[in-house]
Amino acid sequence: MLGEVIANRYEVVELVGTGGMSSVYKAHDTLLERNVALKILHPHYGDDAEYVERFRREAQMVAQMSHPHIVTVIDRGEDDGQQYIVFELVDGENLKQLVERTGPLPVRRVIELGVAIADALAFAHANGLVHRDVKPQNVLLTPDGDAKVTDFGIARSLDVERGVTQTGTVLGTSNYLSPEQASGKPVTPATDVYSLGVVLYELLTAEVPFPGENFVAVAMKHVNEPVPDITEARPDAPLRLVAAVERALEKDPARRFASMDQFKGELRHCFAELAPADADRTFIKPSPVVRESRPHRVRTKRPRWPLYLVLVATAAGAIVAGVLTLGGSKNPGSGPPATAGVAVPLTGVGAYDPGGGDGEHDADAPKATDHNLTTYWNTEHYNTFDKPGVGVVLDAGRSVKLASVTMSSATPDFTASITSGQSPNGPFVTDSGSKVVNGTTTFSLQGRTARYYVVWITNLGSNSSVEINEVRARS
Repeated sequence: MLGEVIANRYEVVELVGTGGMSSVYKAHDTLLERNVALKILHPHYGDDAEYVERFRREAQMVAQMSHPHIVTVIDRGEDDGQQYIVFELVDGENLKQLVERTGPLPVRRVIELGVAIADALAFAHANGLVHRDVKPQNVLLTPDGDAKVTDFGIARSLDVERGVTQTGTVLGTSNYLSPEQASGKPVTPATDVYSLGVVLYELLTAEVPFPGENFVAVAMKHVNEPVPDITEARPDAPLRLVAAVERALEKDPARRFASMDQFKGELRHCFAELAPADADRTFIKPSPVVRESRPHRVRTKRPRWPLYLVLVATAAGAIVAGVLTLGGSKNPGSGPPATAGVAVPLTGVGAYDPGGGDGEHDADAPKATDHNLTTYWNTEHYNTFDKPGVGVVLDAGRSVKLASVTMSSATPDFTASITSGQSPNGPFVTDSGSKVVNGTTTFSLQGRTARYYVVWITNLGSNSSVEINEVRARS
């Protein structure tokens, strides 16, 4: 293709990437004297009306969307049997290449990118389109570091009853596949919410949550296995951000964010918590991406992006049968026995108030461990806090030696420590030093072995009541 001129206008300069349906080239527009991206359908699909129609629809749909975080379509046509689409050229790397080059990204950068991608997808959803193949390879970075979503090749209109792809056919890339896609069920905007959750997981950890040797194995993991604990791979990740990613990765679409706009809004709140003083500011512009110059030639190294996977009849049947048989959902209170250096699930079981009173919202104790930062256990309201302390009791499920406990609270400035014991009713002994809690705070434990642990509050600080939004532990 190098040197070939398409439609008497676009001179092919360099191969940029290739996938299952098409290849993308850097080309020079000889009419307007500018460089563009030229996407050409593979020749063996040129005689397939279904693939040609899907290719045409991509150009038509994206051309109707003008958004700063969506790659712009410039032209579309056919030349001597070759189907092509012309896009604006984004002369930068994609997110997959960035993560492979740098490893896990800074938390602030992850949130900035997440908001930009969510903004683009929310715009697509508002225009009746579900992307269905959200992955780092399909997010391009400009030289200034701005994110642009591309490759709407398998996007699905929300208002059609019959389209190119019907229920029962699995399309997408396995590492970022939603459970409903893996099961051959209809897609909705919640499908993109899940895939963006996978992308953010990878940006934080430099790993996908469900690696596997083949499409079927990975697809079944998306349907059946709980999401690995992000804090185990990324201890510095804010709990609110972790909770947002985990909510996006719920197996049941109804348990995810109700919309991409809602997901974007929660990411903005996560950003505000990182820098409270900047809450009313526009997002900080991402740092520029430094790229080495290279000659205009075909790259000789093997592309890093995975094969664009389309599961045909036999394989689709195997996946659908397998996932529907196995089923399953995430249960935060269950899992393998805790071993050294791993997350230990905790369950709030009640309050501890040895000083007496009318109770401390015992029934709300499970809210301190429900992986939802919008819910909480809280103390009673006090005009004067004149007792040795109160706390929420957490059950580790079995006797275990915890190394640390991390809590998140929307009412900072109180003093607490961690105590432990073998009964939910006490007695409890001190297992950590005392700290003033500010937002998210981690307590290093002294290594006692116990089943029950208490967030023991000894001073309310400037609060009349203290809230415990989320508590997590590691052995």
